[in-house]
Amino acid sequence: MPLRQTATVTLLPWVTGVTGLSLLCWLWLACCQGFFWRTDLRMPPHRPEPVLWPAVAVVVPARDEAAVLPSSLPGLLAQKYPGRARVILVDDHSSDGTAQVARALADQCPEGLPLTVTTPPALPAGWTGKLWAVRHGVELAGGVEWLLLTDADIAHGPGTLAALVAGAQAGRLDLVSQMARLRTETRWERLIVPAFVYFFAQLYPFRWSNRPGARTAAAAGGCSLVRREALERAGGVAAIRGAVIDDVSLARAVKRSGGRTWLGLAERPEELRVLSVRPYPGLGPLWRMVSRSAYAQLRHSPPLLLGTVLGLGLVYLLPPVATVAGLLTGHWGLVATGAAAWALLTATYLPMIRYYDRPAPAALLLPFTALLYLLMTVDSAVQHYRGRGAAWKGRTY
Repeated sequence: MPLRQTATVTLLPWVTGVTGLSLLCWLWLACCQGFFWRTDLRMPPHRPEPVLWPAVAVVVPARDEAAVLPSSLPGLLAQKYPGRARVILVDDHSSDGTAQVARALADQCPEGLPLTVTTPPALPAGWTGKLWAVRHGVELAGGVEWLLLTDADIAHGPGTLAALVAGAQAGRLDLVSQMARLRTETRWERLIVPAFVYFFAQLYPFRWSNRPGARTAAAAGGCSLVRREALERAGGVAAIRGAVIDDVSLARAVKRSGGRTWLGLAERPEELRVLSVRPYPGLGPLWRMVSRSAYAQLRHSPPLLLGTVLGLGLVYLLPPVATVAGLLTGHWGLVATGAAAWALLTATYLPMIRYYDRPAPAALLLPFTALLYLLMTVDSAVQHYRGRGAAWKGRTY
């Protein structure tokens, strides 16, 4: 028997066994990982209105956001909120005229919510710039009952604030967060963005996060309504002052202190939209968006990095590779096992693909997208050890 054929025969049982392990992993992920792949967790359609609408302050940290504010800030100012509400934009020492643009937009919306534009003191050691800005805004908000923490690149439909408060009050929740619909206009955005939300939900299954007493806790930083009392009980913004992934850290702090949290996907109707308007025109900006915090997500741990790389390879890359290899070599058992795992991972991705209005065949590209995320994660670790980790708008943490 030729040496090449002998090697193939020897390796075949091992490769088939590993591919079978990948299939078992997908069976477990699909059934036992909090049904992370479902996209039906939205705000309840019928929310009883509070008898008395509580006071709310919307805190918007902004650093060099003059380009996106015209697409986002008017929606916040135009909120149809029956109670007392105000918007506080914290200009984090911008160099592009962010504060001036914000004031000009407020002048164009004289009937909207009142806007306060402020600048925090110089950034102290141990704080990320965003959280230092949020802390300044929270202090300026005074004794309001609720705080809506939202990013400067998030556009809100006019009914968003009222829906969030009504849902929080009705559910007796301390933190209500919606994962904004991210922009998917360019080719690279359409390839990478749906997978970003899919992977986040796989790491932090929303149903587990929403379960009182469960260890899992997560939120989406672009839109998080938090009860002021719960935030103070959790130690305030200072409790998470150095967190790069601040949304997840906030949810953990609130939940650890006895609070109840809820996380779901943004609504589709225009009235209730929560939409990111930040453009990512090419692969480079998207790459930096992911790699900026990927290694921080792994707690800067080399063993966790190695496990992540091996796990992504086993779960996402092996099924299509095994399927193609089986077809080329005529080993139909390998084809069957690899194709079954590939079909299962594709099926779990379909709901997210549909949520982002992409055609169903696009779900077949998830292994390729996972390969990109694997490389981004490795690059995140490399940048960390080069002293360039978590770089954002001139700051490195």
